[in-house]
Amino acid sequence: MEHIGRTHEIAEIKRLEQSDKAEFLVVYGRRRIGKTHLVRNLYLQKFSFYATGLANGTFSERLANFHSSLIQYGLPDTYAIPVNWFEAFNNLKILLEASKSKKKIIFIDELPWFDTQNSKLLSALEHFWNTWASARNDIFLIVCGSAASWMINNLIRNKGGLHNRVTSQLKIYPFTLGECALFASSRKLNLTKYQIMQLYMTFGGVPFYWEQIKKGESVTQAIQNICFGKQALLKSEFNTVFHSLYSKAERHIQIVKALAEKPSGLTRNKLAQLKGFSNGGSLTRILDELEESGFIQKFIPYEKKTRDSYYKLCDYFCFFSLKFMAQSNSMRDEDFWLKTQDSPSYRSWSGLAFERVCMDHIPQIKKKLGISGILSSAASWRSADAQTGAQIDLLIDRADNVITLCELKFSSNIYVLSKKEIELLRKRKLHFEMETQTKKALFIAMLTPYGVDNISKFDDLIQHQITAEDLFS
Repeated sequence: MEHIGRTHEIAEIKRLEQSDKAEFLVVYGRRRIGKTHLVRNLYLQKFSFYATGLANGTFSERLANFHSSLIQYGLPDTYAIPVNWFEAFNNLKILLEASKSKKKIIFIDELPWFDTQNSKLLSALEHFWNTWASARNDIFLIVCGSAASWMINNLIRNKGGLHNRVTSQLKIYPFTLGECALFASSRKLNLTKYQIMQLYMTFGGVPFYWEQIKKGESVTQAIQNICFGKQALLKSEFNTVFHSLYSKAERHIQIVKALAEKPSGLTRNKLAQLKGFSNGGSLTRILDELEESGFIQKFIPYEKKTRDSYYKLCDYFCFFSLKFMAQSNSMRDEDFWLKTQDSPSYRSWSGLAFERVCMDHIPQIKKKLGISGILSSAASWRSADAQTGAQIDLLIDRADNVITLCELKFSSNIYVLSKKEIELLRKRKLHFEMETQTKKALFIAMLTPYGVDNISKFDDLIQHQITAEDLFS
C-alpha cells in the first residue's frame, strides 16, 4: 500500500533520521492502523536491526525471537540465545558497533509483546539507551506498539531511568474520509463519495480493513464478503483485537459492549453500576487503556465539569460488529448482511454512525462554516430537564460570539424536513438558549449526506447547510 496521508508523520520521522544526535521515537496507535507499514515502507532496506514481538509466548520464546532477528541482521551465530534481556540488548550493541551504516536505524515493533511479567525488559532497554545509545550521534531507535497505554505509561510517562529519554512520539490516527477517498482511488475501486462514507461508517479509517475491499465489489458485497461470508477475514476480528492488546481483555470487552448498547454514552458511575466494577483504580485503568487505544472517547458536555463527563464508543468497527456481526454469528446466516439492508436496525445504526463521522470531521465542518481560523470548541449538550428530552449531539462554541448548533441527519437521498422536525428544531434552540442563558447568537447548521431539499423555506431558522461532500475536504 502506498503512503496515503501521513504527511506530518513522515516529515517528523525524516527529521529524526537526519538529526546529529541519538533519537528515540515512540510510535503508537490502534491495532491495524498502519504503524508498522509506515515505518517499514520508509526503511525496509535501511534497518540495522528489526524485530517484531510475539503476541503470545513465554519469556524464553520471546528472547529466542529477538535473538533470531539479531542473527538475521548479522550477529554471528556463535552467540547463544541470551538468558535475559540485558544480555539480549548487549548483543544488539555488539551488532550495531559492527555496522558500517552511517545512521543505524533500529526498529522494535510491538515492543509490549516482548514484555512478560518480571522480565526486566524495560530495565534492559533503559540500560542500553542510557549507557550506550544516547551518547552516540548515529542511533535512531524506533519502538512501536498497539498497546497504547503500555507505550505511554512505560515509555512516554516513565518515571524511572527512561524519564524524558524519548525524544519524539507519534500517535498514528485513522484515515479521514478524504484520505480514504485517496486510498480508494489508488486501488481503482471506483466508488462514489457516498459509498466511501458508507464504508467509513462500517470500518472507520483503519487502513487494514480498507485493504480488504476488492475492485469491482459494491459496498454491500464488500461488507458481506469481509464481515459475514464463510471465509470472512474479520469474522472474529472483534475478540482478536482486544485479546491481542490486553492480557485480561474480558473487562475491556464488557465496557465496550455496555457503550455499544448505549450510543448516547454513559458516565463512569453508570458504567461501574452496570458492570459491577468498583469505582476505583481498576476501572480508571481500563477506561484509560480503551481511550488511549482509540476505542472509546470521553466527552464533557457544554458548560459542565470533568466530573460530568461521559464515555462513548467511537470505534466504528466495534460498533458495527456488536450491532450486526454478533447477531449474524448466532444465527449462522452467511447472507445476513444482504438481508439486513433497509431494515429498522440498519436505519438506526446508519444514523448513529453518520453522527460519529460528523464528529470525527469537525475541522472539515469548520472549514465549510468559514471559521477555521476562529478559536472554537466542540461539545454536546443535554437538557437538565429530563421531561423536554432536548439534546444537541454537536455544537461549536465560537470566539466570534456565535454558537453553531449542528443537526445531523442521515439519508440515502436529499433530505426533506417535515413540519414536526422544524418545530422540534425551534424548541431545541429555545431550550438551549433558556437553560444556558447564553448571550451569543445561535446559528443552526444542517449536516446531511446530500443536502436538504426544502431548506430555503426555513432560512429564518437554518443558517448553514453542510453535505458529505464537504467532509472530504
